[in-house]
Amino acid sequence: MTTLMQRNARPIRHGAPPRLFGVGQAVRLKGDFRTPATIADVYHVTATLPPRENSPQYRIRSETEPHERVVTEDRLEAVGILASDADTMLIEKTFGHGQGTETLQPRNREAEAGKGSGPA
Repeated sequence: MTTLMQRNARPIRHGAPPRLFGVGQAVRLKGDFRTPATIADVYHVTATLPPRENSPQYRIRSETEPHERVVTEDRLEAVGILASDADTMLIEKTFGHGQGTETLQPRNREAEAGKGSGPA
């Protein structure tokens, strides 16, 4: 039988959430309905900060601005990512990078049969 305290207990988190961006990486702020993103606004991650509401934070800086900004990871995207690359990244984040799957190699049937292996 569980007690009220056991049912309302939060799960224990071990370690910080994984980060998508590293210090020095070029990023861009994502646009929203109020502020569309511009391709020219490129920032560089200058520091990683503690998470805010379970979302990693970063300090970023643009060469065109005299100040730094603090943003959460969900507001950033890597520079140079096309829509299809973003879809691929989402799939890789969700399912891993092909872990647990084998890459099929083309078979060389002649080599397997001992033919065409060249001079012996």
